[in-house]
Amino acid sequence: MPEFLIFTLWAPLGAMGEIAVGERRTGFDRPAKSAIAGLLAAALGVERREEERLLALAEGYGMAVRADAPGAIVYDYHTIQAPSSRKGVRWPTRRAALAETELNTIVSKREYRESPWFTVALWARPSAPESLAALAAALARPRFALYFGRKACPLGLPPSPLVIESPDLAAAFEEYDRRLPDFVRRLRARVCRPRSLGRLHLDAEDAALAGEAFRSLRIERRRDRLLSRRRWQFGLRAELVAELGRARS
Repeated sequence: MPEFLIFTLWAPLGAMGEIAVGERRTGFDRPAKSAIAGLLAAALGVERREEERLLALAEGYGMAVRADAPGAIVYDYHTIQAPSSRKGVRWPTRRAALAETELNTIVSKREYRESPWFTVALWARPSAPESLAALAAALARPRFALYFGRKACPLGLPPSPLVIESPDLAAAFEEYDRRLPDFVRRLRARVCRPRSLGRLHLDAEDAALAGEAFRSLRIERRRDRLLSRRRWQFGLRAELVAELGRARS
């Protein structure tokens, strides 16, 4: 029977940025797979310079995200330095841009989400560097601080990680919901009202794990597959979008 690691992601303020440069930094409506890999790395104590370990975490697990509450969009503004734009000149990295001799100060607009709540499920692939039990232990007692997208967005709750054996994701999420602490369920009832209609996003290659209760809607392509943390490179990933089609008996 498949084994899943399921945990909660909630924060009073979160950020789920897309690939963006320049003055406007837009966000997405659910966490990126690369962001979840970064969260696992922080829990395990993996540093940013440890490229091979980061790539192993990014590739070693399948992922599904249940969107309980995407949160309301809010904006913040930051002053940043950037070189003057020149025709035919593009900077491949932020470091290259800051190496220019003439820099200007610009105002960047950044998107956040107020009170986002997601339930994340992971399952191990053959190349997984750590067991699901080891990941659960690290999330329960993280080496580094866990935050929701940006350092200014610490988690509002412990992740409450659980390893659950279940025939599919639908049953695994139900079991996880039953085993949540009472105070987490009460808070979720307030934050996630009205609840989403069981919208699920998972790796398309593992669509069979969703279970019969979920009805497939479409395949989306997201550029959130980590290729290189050092060079900030991301590849495309196929993601299945599904929704809860009928109540489970």
